[in-house]
Amino acid sequence: MRVDEVERPVPGGGQVLVRVKAAGTNPGEAVIRTGALADMFPSTFPSGQGSDLAGVIEEVGAGVARVPPGDEVIGFNQKRASQAELVLVEAGDLTHKPEKVSWEVAGSLYVVGVTAWGAVHAVQLVRRTGATVIGLASESNHE
Repeated sequence: MRVDEVERPVPGGGQVLVRVKAAGTNPGEAVIRTGALADMFPSTFPSGQGSDLAGVIEEVGAGVARVPPGDEVIGFNQKRASQAELVLVEAGDLTHKPEKVSWEVAGSLYVVGVTAWGAVHAVQLVRRTGATVIGLASESNHE
């Protein structure tokens, strides 16, 4: 791995340019770099690193109105390139940063948050079918 200087990205239609304040790496990203998930997530090199990010909207492309420049956001970079000063992100892959959450925490929230949200909704769907749902947690998390 190395750090490279690249041209300033320019947002296209539906894209947002984010000035990154913090970015995370998910465990699956290291596996992707080994090629183990190439059928689902092909790697091309050179490539970026990181999916989760938190930052400030720098510029928006055509058709983006929901997140104007200056807004603080968290999000996900589909190209695994969030660990940069400026990152292009699809507007639909961003949401506003929780006000009282630090940049460091916010930079790792999106993927785990979406995963948790999906799990909760899946459980609710399963309940509606009449299934019994059982949750497990270690004793320190029983409350």
